Amino acid sequence: MTDPVLVTGGAAGIGAAIVRAFRAKGHPVTFCDRDAATGAVLAAETGATFIAMDVRDEAAIDALFARCEPLAVLVNNVGVDQHAFFTELTRADWRGLLEINLETTFAFTLRALPAMQAARYGRIVNIASEAGRLGSKGGSVYAAAKAGVVGFTRSIARENARYGITCNAVLPGPVRTPMVERAIAEHGVRLEENMAGLTLLRHLGEP
Repeated sequence: MTDPVLVTGGAAGIGAAIVRAFRAKGHPVTFCDRDAATGAVLAAETGATFIAMDVRDEAAIDALFARCEPLAVLVNNVGVDQHAFFTELTRADWRGLLEINLETTFAFTLRALPAMQAARYGRIVNIASEAGRLGSKGGSVYAAAKAGVVGFTRSIARENARYGITCNAVLPGPVRTPMVERAIAEHGVRLEENMAGLTLLRHLGEP
């Protein structure tokens, strides 16, 4: 049987590319996102199961897992950024960005692991960011959250290898996602040039 997959933040960008890739290989895929309209279109295109939800809602997470267990693969992809210099941010900004970018990875992993441990098999993939390794000018909280994802990933991998469970992080550089496109639209083409300048090939990646 092909492993069942759950992808968070799967309606667009990197998440949608992950959904399409797993479906192309025949995996049953469930994905969640707050963007109901975009998610429904992708579900119709791929045959994946879409759940519109707020990933910060613990009751919604429980309901989601009740529908998609047994689960073999979890991809923690959901994330948001807020392009602003650190002194322009508030504590509410800090808490909000950590909640989406770091705490949801904790919450979904915590919910998935017991069944994976019982099955003695599981694959967890966390979408972090190069910002978490190198820092990000105008993205200090996002970088802090993604660095947290990397440390969390290493710890979960160490704790769960004995159960046959792997946990890995993927650290993309600048990728042309809807989130990045919105930031470019807000801050101008200079932002895109700066992002591209961080890469060896001098252009943004594609999902």
